[in-house]
Amino acid sequence: MGNRDSLLIAARNCIAEKGYQRTTARDLATSANVSLAAIGYHFGTTEALLNEAVFEGIGDWGEELARVLAEETRVDGDPFEVFERVWTRVIASFDAHRGILAASYELMTCAREVSEVQDALGTALNHARRALANMFLKVDPEIEPERARQVGSLFYAILSGVMTQWLIDPLGAPSGRDLSIALQDVTTSMFGGRSGCNETCRAVGSTAEAGG
Repeated sequence: MGNRDSLLIAARNCIAEKGYQRTTARDLATSANVSLAAIGYHFGTTEALLNEAVFEGIGDWGEELARVLAEETRVDGDPFEVFERVWTRVIASFDAHRGILAASYELMTCAREVSEVQDALGTALNHARRALANMFLKVDPEIEPERARQVGSLFYAILSGVMTQWLIDPLGAPSGRDLSIALQDVTTSMFGGRSGCNETCRAVGSTAEAGG
């Protein structure tokens, strides 16, 4: 393994142990067993190394979520039960990636001041919206880009909101079951029996009414 890869592994370990802002160049060099100069040679700055490690970690987490959704959505059954299973596993994934997820929030605070970070986060957000729309509702972003943006934005809002609650208050954060029960409540309250509800809402609302 080369010094560059060693530094990226060290960065992810240090972020998990100390956090993004508290990790120093010396921490990284010591953990990777390389010289301080190696950071500048391979990444230019300590911040650039940490940022790349965060984006790499987010990518790994995204791949894990894709596998979870692919496994769970292949199983037929009550849509609310599937929804609960999916979110139970999504929430369970937070623990293994806590350092990276927390660091992503730290990055957001400086995004407006650092154009490279803002561009990278914007690109990652756009990719996440498209991927979530495809993973949850099989919306092809190439065929229906606007629908993918809209649907993906909704699921990203749920994902980021649940994640924020989990990072701040893990014991009080919603579980997969909490989210499923809340969704049933919302769909029956807002869409049950309404002629304007689309086919998906009617199907979900009917299931909720039958179960309730």
